[in-house]
Amino acid sequence: MKFYQRRSRIIVTCSKRIAPFLALEIEQLGFEPKKIFATGVELIGSLNDCIKLNLHLRCASQVLYTLKEFQCTDPDDLYNKVYQLPWESLLEKDGYFSVTSHVDHPSITTPLFANVKVKDAIVDHFRDKYGKRPNSGSDYDKAVINLFWKNEEAALFIDTSGETLSKHGYRKIPGKAPMLESLAAATILASKWDRQSAFVNPMCGSGTLAIEALMSATKRMPGLYRNNYSFMHFIGYEESVYEAELANIQHMVREVPGLRIIASDISEDAINVSKINARMAGVEELMDFEVCDFRDTEIPEGGGTIFFNPEYGERLGEETELEEIYKEIGDFMKKSCKGYKGYIFTGNLELAKKIGLKTTRRIEFYNGKIDCRLLEYELYDGTKRVPKKED
Repeated sequence: MKFYQRRSRIIVTCSKRIAPFLALEIEQLGFEPKKIFATGVELIGSLNDCIKLNLHLRCASQVLYTLKEFQCTDPDDLYNKVYQLPWESLLEKDGYFSVTSHVDHPSITTPLFANVKVKDAIVDHFRDKYGKRPNSGSDYDKAVINLFWKNEEAALFIDTSGETLSKHGYRKIPGKAPMLESLAAATILASKWDRQSAFVNPMCGSGTLAIEALMSATKRMPGLYRNNYSFMHFIGYEESVYEAELANIQHMVREVPGLRIIASDISEDAINVSKINARMAGVEELMDFEVCDFRDTEIPEGGGTIFFNPEYGERLGEETELEEIYKEIGDFMKKSCKGYKGYIFTGNLELAKKIGLKTTRRIEFYNGKIDCRLLEYELYDGTKRVPKKED
Protein backbone atom coordinates (compact mmCIF):
# COMPACT_ATOMS: atom_id res chain seq x y z
CA MET A 1 0.00 0.00 0.00
CA LYS A 2 1.34 3.42 -0.94
CA PHE A 3 2.30 5.63 1.99
CA TYR A 4 -0.20 8.39 1.09
CA GLN A 5 -3.02 5.82 1.16
CA ARG A 6 -2.16 4.40 4.60
CA ARG A 7 -4.78 5.26 7.20
CA SER A 8 -3.74 6.72 10.52
CA ARG A 9 -4.96 9.09 13.23
CA ILE A 10 -5.44 12.67 11.99
CA ILE A 11 -5.63 15.64 14.32
CA VAL A 12 -7.07 18.84 12.85
CA THR A 13 -6.22 21.74 15.15
CA CYS A 14 -8.02 25.05 15.60
CA SER A 15 -8.30 27.97 17.97
CA LYS A 16 -10.13 27.46 21.26
CA ARG A 17 -13.95 27.28 21.03
CA ILE A 18 -13.93 26.78 17.26
CA ALA A 19 -13.80 22.96 17.44
CA PRO A 20 -17.60 22.35 17.21
CA PHE A 21 -17.75 24.30 13.96
CA LEU A 22 -14.61 22.62 12.63
CA ALA A 23 -16.24 19.24 13.41
CA LEU A 24 -19.31 20.32 11.43
CA GLU A 25 -17.10 21.16 8.43
CA ILE A 26 -15.35 17.79 8.70
CA GLU A 27 -18.68 15.94 8.82
CA GLN A 28 -19.91 17.85 5.77
CA LEU A 29 -16.84 16.56 3.90
CA GLY A 30 -17.93 12.99 4.64
CA PHE A 31 -15.52 12.21 7.49
CA GLU A 32 -16.50 10.95 10.93
CA PRO A 33 -14.99 12.85 13.87
CA LYS A 34 -13.82 10.37 16.50
CA LYS A 35 -13.18 12.96 19.18
CA ILE A 36 -13.76 16.69 19.61
CA PHE A 37 -11.55 18.50 22.11
CA ALA A 38 -10.80 22.10 23.07
CA THR A 39 -8.42 22.87 20.21
CA GLY A 40 -9.19 20.33 17.53
CA VAL A 41 -10.90 17.29 16.09
CA GLU A 42 -9.59 13.74 15.76
CA LEU A 43 -10.47 11.42 12.87
CA ILE A 44 -9.02 8.50 10.92
CA GLY A 45 -7.81 8.90 7.37
CA SER A 46 -4.96 8.86 4.89
CA LEU A 47 -2.48 11.49 3.75
CA ASN A 48 -4.58 11.81 0.61
CA ASP A 49 -7.54 12.60 2.88
CA CYS A 50 -5.35 15.30 4.44
CA ILE A 51 -5.06 16.89 1.00
CA LYS A 52 -8.85 17.21 0.86
CA LEU A 53 -9.04 18.56 4.41
CA ASN A 54 -6.40 21.21 3.73
CA LEU A 55 -8.16 22.52 0.64
CA HIS A 56 -11.66 22.64 2.13
CA LEU A 57 -11.51 23.58 5.81
CA ARG A 58 -12.21 27.20 6.77
CA CYS A 59 -11.96 26.87 10.58
CA ALA A 60 -8.77 24.77 10.84
CA SER A 61 -5.22 25.75 11.80
CA GLN A 62 -3.17 22.62 10.98
CA VAL A 63 -3.91 19.11 9.68
CA LEU A 64 -1.60 16.64 11.47
CA TYR A 65 -1.10 13.05 10.27
CA THR A 66 0.23 10.60 12.86
CA LEU A 67 3.56 8.94 12.06
CA LYS A 68 4.26 7.26 15.39
CA GLU A 69 3.06 7.32 19.00
CA PHE A 70 5.43 6.26 21.78
CA GLN A 71 6.37 6.53 25.43
CA CYS A 72 9.11 9.10 26.08
CA THR A 73 10.98 9.72 29.33
CA ASP A 74 13.63 12.36 28.53
CA PRO A 75 15.36 14.20 25.65
CA ASP A 76 17.82 11.35 24.99
CA ASP A 77 14.93 8.89 24.78
CA LEU A 78 13.21 11.26 22.35
CA TYR A 79 16.33 11.45 20.18
CA ASN A 80 16.76 7.67 20.05
CA LYS A 81 13.14 6.95 19.12
CA VAL A 82 13.04 9.62 16.44
CA TYR A 83 16.38 8.42 15.03
CA GLN A 84 15.02 4.89 14.54
CA LEU A 85 12.23 5.91 12.16
CA PRO A 86 12.77 5.24 8.41
CA TRP A 87 13.15 8.89 7.45
CA GLU A 88 14.59 8.01 4.04
CA SER A 89 11.10 6.82 3.04
CA LEU A 90 9.61 10.20 3.98
CA LEU A 91 12.16 12.91 3.22
CA GLU A 92 14.52 13.54 0.33
CA LYS A 93 18.22 13.37 1.26
CA ASP A 94 18.79 16.76 -0.34
CA GLY A 95 15.46 18.25 0.74
CA TYR A 96 14.43 20.70 3.47
CA PHE A 97 12.35 20.22 6.62
CA SER A 98 11.38 22.09 9.76
CA VAL A 99 10.19 20.95 13.18
CA THR A 100 7.43 22.36 15.39
CA SER A 101 6.31 21.09 18.76
CA HIS A 102 3.90 21.27 21.67
CA VAL A 103 5.74 20.02 24.76
CA ASP A 104 4.71 19.72 28.40
CA HIS A 105 7.42 17.69 30.14
CA PRO A 106 9.60 18.54 33.18
CA SER A 107 12.82 17.80 31.27
CA ILE A 108 12.06 20.45 28.63
CA THR A 109 12.18 24.14 29.53
CA THR A 110 11.70 25.45 25.99
CA PRO A 111 10.05 23.86 22.93
CA LEU A 112 13.06 24.95 20.88
CA PHE A 113 15.19 22.38 22.70
CA ALA A 114 12.74 19.61 21.80
CA ASN A 115 12.70 20.85 18.19
CA VAL A 116 16.50 20.64 18.04
CA LYS A 117 16.47 17.09 19.45
CA VAL A 118 14.04 15.95 16.76
CA LYS A 119 15.95 17.80 14.05
CA ASP A 120 19.28 16.31 15.18
CA ALA A 121 17.85 12.79 15.24
CA ILE A 122 16.57 13.09 11.67
CA VAL A 123 19.76 14.71 10.37
CA ASP A 124 21.99 12.12 12.10
CA HIS A 125 19.87 9.29 10.68
CA PHE A 126 20.59 10.51 7.15
CA ARG A 127 24.23 11.36 7.79
CA ASP A 128 24.98 7.98 9.35
CA LYS A 129 23.23 6.07 6.60
CA TYR A 130 24.08 8.09 3.49
CA GLY A 131 26.84 10.53 4.41
CA LYS A 132 24.59 13.45 3.47
CA ARG A 133 21.61 15.14 5.06
CA PRO A 134 18.62 17.37 4.24
CA ASN A 135 18.71 21.00 5.28
CA SER A 136 16.52 22.25 8.11
CA GLY A 137 15.34 25.60 9.44
CA SER A 138 12.40 27.63 10.67
CA ASP A 139 10.54 28.13 7.37
CA TYR A 140 7.29 26.17 6.99
CA ASP A 141 7.05 26.18 3.20
CA LYS A 142 8.51 22.68 2.76
CA ALA A 143 8.20 19.46 4.80
CA VAL A 144 7.15 20.03 8.43
CA ILE A 145 7.41 17.50 11.28
CA ASN A 146 5.43 18.13 14.45
CA LEU A 147 6.10 16.71 17.93
CA PHE A 148 3.48 16.42 20.67
CA TRP A 149 4.89 15.39 24.06
CA LYS A 150 2.97 15.54 27.33
CA ASN A 151 4.10 13.70 30.45
CA GLU A 152 5.31 10.32 29.15
CA GLU A 153 3.11 10.27 26.01
CA ALA A 154 4.60 11.45 22.74
CA ALA A 155 3.61 11.47 19.09
CA LEU A 156 5.26 12.50 15.84
CA PHE A 157 3.13 13.94 13.07
CA ILE A 158 3.49 15.12 9.52
CA ASP A 159 2.10 18.64 9.65
CA THR A 160 0.49 18.40 6.24
CA SER A 161 -0.42 22.10 6.21
CA GLY A 162 2.88 23.83 6.93
CA GLU A 163 1.88 27.49 7.05
CA THR A 164 -1.30 27.87 9.09
CA LEU A 165 -4.71 27.36 7.49
CA SER A 166 -6.17 30.06 9.76
CA LYS A 167 -5.20 32.65 7.15
CA HIS A 168 -7.01 32.07 3.89
CA GLY A 169 -4.51 33.70 1.60
CA TYR A 170 -6.45 36.62 0.16
CA ARG A 171 -6.05 39.20 2.94
CA LYS A 172 -2.96 41.20 2.05
CA ILE A 173 -3.86 44.20 4.24
CA PRO A 174 -5.25 43.17 7.65
CA GLY A 175 -6.47 46.59 8.77
CA LYS A 176 -7.01 47.70 12.36
CA ALA A 177 -7.69 44.96 14.97
CA PRO A 178 -8.46 42.29 12.34
CA MET A 179 -10.47 39.14 12.98
CA LEU A 180 -8.57 36.04 11.83
CA GLU A 181 -10.20 34.44 8.78
CA SER A 182 -10.80 31.11 10.53
CA LEU A 183 -12.59 32.87 13.39
CA ALA A 184 -14.72 34.91 10.99
CA ALA A 185 -15.67 31.70 9.16
CA ALA A 186 -16.58 30.00 12.44
CA THR A 187 -18.84 32.86 13.55
CA ILE A 188 -20.64 32.73 10.21
CA LEU A 189 -21.09 28.96 10.61
CA ALA A 190 -22.45 29.62 14.10
CA SER A 191 -25.01 32.07 12.74
CA LYS A 192 -28.35 31.14 11.18
CA TRP A 193 -27.66 32.92 7.92
CA ASP A 194 -29.08 30.91 5.00
CA ARG A 195 -26.40 31.91 2.40
CA GLN A 196 -29.13 33.31 0.13
CA SER A 197 -30.62 36.33 1.86
CA ALA A 198 -28.75 39.58 2.44
CA PHE A 199 -25.65 39.69 4.66
CA VAL A 200 -24.96 43.20 5.94
CA ASN A 201 -21.71 44.02 7.76
CA PRO A 202 -21.55 47.62 9.05
CA MET A 203 -18.28 48.78 10.65
CA CYS A 204 -16.60 46.22 8.37
CA GLY A 205 -12.97 47.19 8.98
CA SER A 206 -10.78 45.18 6.58
CA GLY A 207 -13.84 43.34 5.26
CA THR A 208 -12.98 39.87 6.54
CA LEU A 209 -16.49 38.97 7.74
CA ALA A 210 -18.19 40.12 4.56
CA ILE A 211 -15.62 38.38 2.34
CA GLU A 212 -15.88 35.13 4.32
CA ALA A 213 -19.68 35.34 4.05
CA LEU A 214 -19.46 35.71 0.28
CA MET A 215 -16.97 32.84 0.04
CA SER A 216 -19.22 30.62 2.15
CA ALA A 217 -22.33 31.39 0.10
CA THR A 218 -20.61 30.82 -3.25
CA LYS A 219 -18.63 27.76 -2.06
CA ARG A 220 -15.24 29.31 -2.64
CA MET A 221 -12.93 27.08 -0.60
CA PRO A 222 -9.66 28.33 0.96
CA GLY A 223 -7.67 25.95 -1.25
CA LEU A 224 -8.41 28.24 -4.20
CA TYR A 225 -6.07 30.88 -2.74
CA ARG A 226 -3.04 28.78 -1.93
CA ASN A 227 -0.72 26.56 -3.98
CA ASN A 228 1.83 25.27 -1.47
CA TYR A 229 1.35 22.86 1.44
CA SER A 230 3.70 20.70 3.48
CA PHE A 231 2.11 17.50 2.11
CA MET A 232 3.64 18.32 -1.28
CA HIS A 233 7.19 17.87 0.05
CA PHE A 234 7.18 14.27 1.29
CA ILE A 235 8.15 11.17 -0.68
CA GLY A 236 5.08 9.50 -2.18
CA TYR A 237 3.14 12.66 -2.92
CA GLU A 238 1.09 12.28 -6.10
CA GLU A 239 0.43 15.63 -7.68
CA SER A 240 -2.51 14.14 -9.60
CA VAL A 241 -4.45 13.66 -6.34
CA TYR A 242 -3.99 17.31 -5.43
CA GLU A 243 -4.84 18.46 -8.97
CA ALA A 244 -8.06 16.41 -8.91
CA GLU A 245 -9.13 17.93 -5.58
CA LEU A 246 -8.22 21.42 -6.79
CA ALA A 247 -10.36 20.87 -9.90
CA ASN A 248 -13.16 19.68 -7.63
CA ILE A 249 -13.21 22.87 -5.55
CA GLN A 250 -12.95 24.99 -8.69
CA HIS A 251 -16.10 23.30 -10.03
CA MET A 252 -17.90 23.81 -6.71
CA VAL A 253 -17.95 27.61 -7.07
CA ARG A 254 -21.50 28.73 -7.72
CA GLU A 255 -23.51 31.85 -8.35
CA VAL A 256 -26.27 32.85 -5.93
CA PRO A 257 -28.75 34.97 -7.90
CA GLY A 258 -29.80 38.11 -6.07
CA LEU A 259 -27.32 37.64 -3.22
CA ARG A 260 -26.46 40.94 -1.51
CA ILE A 261 -23.30 41.20 0.58
CA ILE A 262 -22.97 44.74 1.93
CA ALA A 263 -19.88 46.02 3.75
CA SER A 264 -19.90 49.55 5.14
CA ASP A 265 -17.55 51.64 7.23
CA ILE A 266 -17.29 55.31 8.12
CA SER A 267 -13.58 55.16 7.20
CA GLU A 268 -12.79 55.51 3.50
CA ASP A 269 -9.41 53.89 4.18
CA ALA A 270 -11.13 50.83 5.68
CA ILE A 271 -13.36 50.47 2.62
CA ASN A 272 -10.35 50.79 0.32
CA VAL A 273 -8.60 48.02 2.27
CA SER A 274 -11.76 45.89 2.13
CA LYS A 275 -11.95 46.33 -1.64
CA ILE A 276 -8.30 45.32 -2.06
CA ASN A 277 -8.81 42.19 0.04
CA ALA A 278 -12.02 41.34 -1.83
CA ARG A 279 -10.20 41.85 -5.13
CA MET A 280 -7.48 39.41 -4.03
CA ALA A 281 -10.24 36.91 -3.24
CA GLY A 282 -11.78 37.50 -6.66
CA VAL A 283 -15.10 38.66 -5.21
CA GLU A 284 -14.97 42.47 -5.28
CA GLU A 285 -17.53 42.70 -8.07
CA LEU A 286 -19.94 40.48 -6.13
CA MET A 287 -20.06 42.79 -3.09
CA ASP A 288 -21.40 46.26 -2.31
CA PHE A 289 -19.15 48.67 -0.40
CA GLU A 290 -20.39 51.84 1.27
CA VAL A 291 -18.47 54.66 2.98
CA CYS A 292 -20.96 55.77 5.61
CA ASP A 293 -21.91 55.81 9.26
CA PHE A 294 -23.34 52.44 10.28
CA ARG A 295 -26.78 54.05 10.73
CA ASP A 296 -26.83 54.91 7.01
CA THR A 297 -25.95 51.40 5.80
CA GLU A 298 -28.38 50.04 3.22
CA ILE A 299 -30.68 47.37 4.67
CA PRO A 300 -32.28 45.46 1.77
CA GLU A 301 -35.91 44.45 2.04
CA GLY A 302 -36.82 40.81 2.52
CA GLY A 303 -34.80 40.07 5.62
CA GLY A 304 -31.37 38.59 6.09
CA THR A 305 -28.51 38.86 8.56
CA ILE A 306 -26.82 41.94 9.98
CA PHE A 307 -23.47 41.33 11.64
CA PHE A 308 -21.47 43.81 13.74
CA ASN A 309 -17.94 43.36 15.08
CA PRO A 310 -17.47 46.65 16.97
CA GLU A 311 -14.44 47.67 19.00
CA TYR A 312 -14.17 46.19 22.50
CA GLY A 313 -12.68 49.19 24.32
CA GLU A 314 -9.42 47.49 25.24
CA ARG A 315 -7.59 50.73 26.09
CA LEU A 316 -8.23 52.97 29.06
CA GLY A 317 -10.91 55.60 28.41
CA GLU A 318 -12.33 53.92 25.30
CA GLU A 319 -15.12 52.07 27.09
CA THR A 320 -17.02 55.21 28.05
CA GLU A 321 -16.94 56.43 24.45
CA LEU A 322 -18.13 53.06 23.17
CA GLU A 323 -21.11 52.81 25.54
CA GLU A 324 -23.10 55.22 23.40
CA ILE A 325 -22.06 53.46 20.19
CA TYR A 326 -23.23 50.07 21.49
CA LYS A 327 -26.54 51.64 22.55
CA GLU A 328 -26.96 53.19 19.12
CA ILE A 329 -26.15 49.85 17.42
CA GLY A 330 -29.00 48.31 19.42
CA ASP A 331 -31.35 51.15 18.48
CA PHE A 332 -30.38 50.88 14.81
CA MET A 333 -31.00 47.13 14.70
CA LYS A 334 -34.35 47.50 16.47
CA LYS A 335 -35.63 50.32 14.27
CA SER A 336 -34.04 49.70 10.87
CA CYS A 337 -33.42 45.93 10.66
CA LYS A 338 -36.82 44.43 11.37
CA GLY A 339 -37.18 40.93 9.97
CA TYR A 340 -33.42 40.34 10.16
CA LYS A 341 -31.26 38.13 12.35
CA GLY A 342 -28.86 40.36 14.25
CA TYR A 343 -25.37 39.39 15.45
CA ILE A 344 -22.83 41.30 17.48
CA PHE A 345 -19.38 39.83 18.13
CA THR A 346 -17.75 41.44 21.13
CA GLY A 347 -15.07 40.90 23.73
CA ASN A 348 -16.69 43.30 26.21
CA LEU A 349 -19.81 41.93 27.91
CA GLU A 350 -20.27 45.10 29.95
CA LEU A 351 -20.57 47.11 26.75
CA ALA A 352 -22.90 44.46 25.33
CA LYS A 353 -25.40 45.30 28.07
CA LYS A 354 -25.79 48.74 26.49
CA ILE A 355 -27.27 47.20 23.33
CA GLY A 356 -30.62 47.00 25.08
CA LEU A 357 -31.96 43.98 23.19
CA LYS A 358 -32.70 40.49 24.46
CA THR A 359 -30.36 37.83 23.11
CA THR A 360 -31.66 34.55 21.73
CA ARG A 361 -28.21 32.89 21.86
CA ARG A 362 -24.81 33.71 23.35
CA ILE A 363 -22.04 31.67 21.69
CA GLU A 364 -18.58 31.58 23.26
CA PHE A 365 -15.44 32.33 21.22
CA TYR A 366 -11.94 33.64 21.74
CA ASN A 367 -10.36 36.34 19.62
CA GLY A 368 -6.72 35.68 20.39
CA LYS A 369 -6.73 35.63 24.19
CA ILE A 370 -9.85 37.79 24.55
CA ASP A 371 -12.94 36.03 25.90
CA CYS A 372 -15.67 36.88 23.38
CA ARG A 373 -19.34 36.24 22.66
CA LEU A 374 -21.34 36.09 19.46
CA LEU A 375 -24.69 37.57 20.52
CA GLU A 376 -27.75 36.69 18.46
CA TYR A 377 -30.93 38.78 18.28
CA GLU A 378 -34.29 38.16 16.65
CA LEU A 379 -35.27 41.50 15.14
CA TYR A 380 -38.96 40.91 14.77
CA ASP A 381 -41.01 42.81 12.23
CA GLY A 382 -43.60 44.13 14.67
CA THR A 383 -44.29 42.81 18.15
CA LYS A 384 -43.72 39.18 18.90
CA ARG A 385 -46.97 37.94 20.37
CA VAL A 386 -47.21 34.80 22.45
CA PRO A 387 -50.64 33.15 22.05
CA LYS A 388 -52.63 32.92 25.24
CA LYS A 389 -53.50 29.46 26.40
CA GLU A 390 -57.22 28.77 26.40
CA ASP A 391 -58.77 27.87 29.71
